[in-house]
Amino acid sequence: GKSPRQREIMTKLKELIGDDALIVTDVGQHQMITAQYYPFTRPRSFISSCGLGTMGYGLGAAIGAKVGNPGRPVVLISGDGSFHMNLNELATAVTHNVPVIVLVMNNRVLGMVHQWQKLFYEQRYSYTQIDRATDFVALAKAFGAQGLRLCPEDNIEEVLKAAISSFRPCVVDCVISSDDRVYPIIPPGGTEKDMILGD
Repeated sequence: GKSPRQREIMTKLKELIGDDALIVTDVGQHQMITAQYYPFTRPRSFISSCGLGTMGYGLGAAIGAKVGNPGRPVVLISGDGSFHMNLNELATAVTHNVPVIVLVMNNRVLGMVHQWQKLFYEQRYSYTQIDRATDFVALAKAFGAQGLRLCPEDNIEEVLKAAISSFRPCVVDCVISSDDRVYPIIPPGGTEKDMILGD
């Protein structure tokens, strides 16, 4: 699979939120898919730690982006692995009423490393099948934020509209498959000639 659900969420997000949004990412599959598939139309609208690989970067960056651009919508696209690193900053967003939207692409694995272990390390999974029991909706509410869940059978537009119209910190638990993959991918030590285009 080439992460159709994540692509659908991003395409629909752009449609609903418009050209003015600042899109922030953490690090992992969601970051690659955002870079590849979010239909950016304005320069300097993508905020990411890029190749530095800083899991946990996103929430603080999103809060900072919103404080610096109060008139623009700010959305953090994160993964469950990255979001766990600094989710305590929800307290900051709530205390100072900084209305950022967090979309947690929740596949219950450390997706990018899990994919590498599957493709290049003979499926020897090490510390990537985390399968935590964290309830992101309950967690958001505990911090005083809004919590929503987007399951595979749910209408993407309805849930995203609710997040966009909440005007307060909002976490959306986007339940996706742990088998989602990012393509194309270049294997370790390879060049663009060795690019893998799909399963």
